Amino acid sequence: MNTNNNIGDNGEKKKTKTHIRSPPVTMANVFLISSRNRRSLRTSTDSKNKNLTLKRSESSSDNNYSCKKHPKHRQSPGICSLCLTESLSKLSLDFYDYSSSMTSSSSKNVAKTQGGDINYEKSITEQSSTRNLSRPETIESPFISSPKENEIQNHRSTSEHINNTHELSQPHFVTSPSFSKNTTSGIQDFDKLWKHPPNRHFVPCVNPNPNYISPLESRGYLLVHTNGGLNQMRAGICDMVAIARIINATLVVPELDKRSYWQDTSKFSDVFDEDHFISTLSKDIRVIKKLPKGIDGLTKVVKHFKSYSGLRYYQNEIATMWDEYKVIRAAKSDSRLVNNGLPPDIQKLRCRACYEALRFSTKIRSMGQILVDRMRSYGLYIALHLRYEKDMLAFSGCNHDLSASEAAELRKIRKNTAYWKVKDIDGRVQRLKGNCPLTPKEVGVLLTALGYGPNTPIYIAAGEIYGGESRLASLGSRFNMLMSKEKLATKEELKPFMNHSTQMAALDYIVSVESDVFIPSYSGNMARAVEGHRRYLGHRKTISPDRKGIVRLIDRVGRGAEKDNRKVYERIIEIHKTRQGSPRRRKGPASGTKGLERLRSEESFYENPLPDCLCQRDPSRGR
Repeated sequence: MNTNNNIGDNGEKKKTKTHIRSPPVTMANVFLISSRNRRSLRTSTDSKNKNLTLKRSESSSDNNYSCKKHPKHRQSPGICSLCLTESLSKLSLDFYDYSSSMTSSSSKNVAKTQGGDINYEKSITEQSSTRNLSRPETIESPFISSPKENEIQNHRSTSEHINNTHELSQPHFVTSPSFSKNTTSGIQDFDKLWKHPPNRHFVPCVNPNPNYISPLESRGYLLVHTNGGLNQMRAGICDMVAIARIINATLVVPELDKRSYWQDTSKFSDVFDEDHFISTLSKDIRVIKKLPKGIDGLTKVVKHFKSYSGLRYYQNEIATMWDEYKVIRAAKSDSRLVNNGLPPDIQKLRCRACYEALRFSTKIRSMGQILVDRMRSYGLYIALHLRYEKDMLAFSGCNHDLSASEAAELRKIRKNTAYWKVKDIDGRVQRLKGNCPLTPKEVGVLLTALGYGPNTPIYIAAGEIYGGESRLASLGSRFNMLMSKEKLATKEELKPFMNHSTQMAALDYIVSVESDVFIPSYSGNMARAVEGHRRYLGHRKTISPDRKGIVRLIDRVGRGAEKDNRKVYERIIEIHKTRQGSPRRRKGPASGTKGLERLRSEESFYENPLPDCLCQRDPSRGR
């Protein structure tokens, strides 16, 4: 609430109060609201029950206020910012009681200005002191800021400390806060909801070894036609960078897929920073924007590289083609390289390509920064990759909770899409195996069970949800702060990206990587890419839902076999203790698999770059 001086009818100045939208009630905002109302704060966890009382300075100067505890710290009237930071560590469950009483006052937290634009009066600055307390040391993302030098020279062997593919159990609720308010302090609950898992001092280590040489004289040109959506193309491009190094080729800037389901006409430079891509990889491979003129007479060939191929295949079969051809065109880019068993320098090159060279274009990074800032103005937020779009449901054959006409529509799409090979799918069997994306209703149950309250800001990272707003109603009934790029930005701001699904997906990618918690409803290309990037940036909290376990528990309630929601919530909490993004080695092939199926069953390289691109720093040696 702001106070403005206006001139009254009698010519005298009078004070009028103008209302600014209330942000959702978060732990940081409790202090901000209390400060504006000149309330005193009481901490219930102080063993001495000491009351912290803040008083306004009697000086009329706005910058002449100080509190008793910090007499040398001068600031505007209100709560002392230094006291604020200290008080956060003492905040107890009074926060939850206070939150309930403030719910009505925060119901208009997305108020519009007179011009129809969202009023973003609460800036990220007001949240920063609180946010920083809950976020551990992470590597800064290159999406919205300049890359940092993220190498280390002194580190321990990765295998010495991480020798399995399982996460350590993370502390979490013993009892869901939905039905308990008196057993745990508010700061502890806050940490369990938002604090990132310990990164165990793992940091990026992607610099090549001392014997790594600059690219030799190129033997020919490698053209690449990428395929799939944004993240499938990103992974394919990074693999092609590594392949170009292996076969000593000059890579022509890849062509993005324009024939897939989304029919996006975007060029490489529309989505990625082309010049940065070329310059960053200059010591690894030669990259050019297009084939030079006057090479029409050169021999060319279109080649389908074998899926999940290793070093020997490219050295013995593909590289020998230079004897006959000078231009090789890769017909597809996805999954052309194995996840494991490649030389360390090739694996590190894949990471440099993915996390350093393949930067989004300036306009996408700028808009992504705006969306991130606007989400952070509401406090700590969850990015929910709700993969409940028409193409996903049609491809997977999942039809739970859909009407007969909706299920028929999806079957028709699957039948008419030539490059989707499997046509007859039993949706019920798929769901029970955990192969279907969680529905909005199932996601709502998961978030509630984990302890997230109704005022939690949630960013929906997705395209158009199948069924529209009516399908989201079950999730919206539990959480009243469902946001999206369409809600955060004006139509004019999004206009340059409209009708370009790849660019819109890039915006969701940025907001997801930068979120405080990332939760995907399905383990598709987007989920795997974001999880891997968050691991690379310091193992930011990423909750990977156990879809098979969740649907079985929910179905038990639906059948009446389980009537106590408390037990269901406790069980959901239990099965997700080791699914929060803590460091672990990349998973190998599934037992009992052979051949190509064995290679496909391995965890994606870009889903978890450990051990190849992450090393454990020795904390005793400092930074």
